[in-house]
Order: sequence, then structure tokens, then C-alpha cells
Amino acid sequence: MSETLTICFANNKGGSGKSTTCSNVGYFLAEAGKRVLLIDGDMQLNLSLAFFDEEKVLSIASGQKNLYRAVQKQDDLEEYILPTGYDNLDIIPSSTLMSSIEYELFSKWQRELILKKCLKKVKESNRYDYILIDSPPTLGGWVMNILVASDYLIVPVEASPWGLFGLSNLFEFLSEAKNVAPELKIGGIAVTKVDGRKNYFKQTMETLKELPAHLFVTCIHLDSNIEWAQDNSKPVGKYRRSSRSSKEYQMLTEEVIKVCR
Repeated sequence: MSETLTICFANNKGGSGKSTTCSNVGYFLAEAGKRVLLIDGDMQLNLSLAFFDEEKVLSIASGQKNLYRAVQKQDDLEEYILPTGYDNLDIIPSSTLMSSIEYELFSKWQRELILKKCLKKVKESNRYDYILIDSPPTLGGWVMNILVASDYLIVPVEASPWGLFGLSNLFEFLSEAKNVAPELKIGGIAVTKVDGRKNYFKQTMETLKELPAHLFVTCIHLDSNIEWAQDNSKPVGKYRRSSRSSKEYQMLTEEVIKVCR
């Protein structure tokens, strides 16, 4: 049985497509026969909303079976896993209370290792081939926890003039995380929200090629099907398989499988 790989999706710039990329890569990994656990690490609940309607997400978020409660109690995450309704694909939803997690972690012993410890039994059981973690658009103790618990980092970057803003801070923060978790690797940069008609797309790609990280070949173009899929609480591959974004996320997933292993 192969080792479970943990991949986080992080960027301190909001609107970069982290949750969308995490949910759709997770969906296509599961469709390819991989056993996948998704973890929603963001108080905005977007990853949870990609699979459940708002009423159910808010009910879970206000209850006892969400990531916030698990981290607060430093529990084994096995007890917090929910099925998504798709084969091979489970999820640990988030809570709006994650907004206070930075404060709560501050006084904890070995606070950078709490999520890693919570994940230990799940990971060692080899129940899953992949664990994918969606991160909030911040750089702090909680994102440090997520990085330290991961084997690979994938950085979704919006193809816009502001999309590159703050990347240098992220890479500096990554260097700090590697002091705690030297085995952490950058899986790559995934370019999202591409409008090929705009000149800045080419400029974005040229800038990203200069960074010390793999740049995925597949780019995700702007596609209204993504928003419609989100509105229907479905991955775009399930909502409209024939759409451009569905095909692109499937190709990106194939790249992820080759790079992160």
C-alpha cells in the first residue's frame, strides 16, 4: 500500500483560486480511483461549500464535528471525517470559528505541530492516497501548522497584475516552515483565472518562470461554469464535464499525480 501524501493549497493573496483548485483536483483524483480526504482549513468555508449546500455547511460549522473543534481539542481527525457523496472522496469541514484559531494556538505547547499530530493516525493508516488541505489567505501560526503537516505545497496564482503580489512573502514564510518541516516540498505553481486575451497573462507567466518552483503546464482559464458549479455545490467536473475548466482541472490533476509522489 502506498504512502499517504498530504498536499496543501496556499497563497496569502485572496481570490487566487485555492478552494476551487483544491476541490476540483480532489474530485478528479477521486475519479481516477485515488482515495482522497479533503480538509477545509479556512473560516470562509469555501471548500465545504463546494460539496454541501449552505444550510448543511452552517449546521456543521456550528456543531462539534468540524476542523475547529478537532484542533481545539487536539483530537484524532478520524472522528471528524464526513462522506461527500462521491466515491473515494471524504471531507473534514471547517467552521467560522476558525477565525479565532491564531489566538488559541498562541499558548499551546509545540503549536506548529498540532495539526500534524491530529493527522497522524489518519495518515499512518494509509486509508487515503491523498490528503488535500485548503488554507486561508494569511501567513501566521495556523498556515504554519498546515505547511508543517504537509508533504507538498501547491500555490494557486491568479493571472492578474495583483495576482503576484505577496508571493515573495509566501516564499519567505515557506523557508521558515522548512526549518520545522525540512521534508516539505513545493509541488508547483498553478495559474488560475486566465484571460488569454490580456497581455498581462504573458507577463505573469514570464515572472513565474523565474521563481524557484515548478510551474504547472496546465492553466485554468476563466469560465462561468466554475461559478455555476459552486452555486450548485458541485465540482465543475460533475456540474459540466464538457466545460473547458473541467478538462483543464483534469489535466492539472494528472500533472499533480506525476509531480507529487
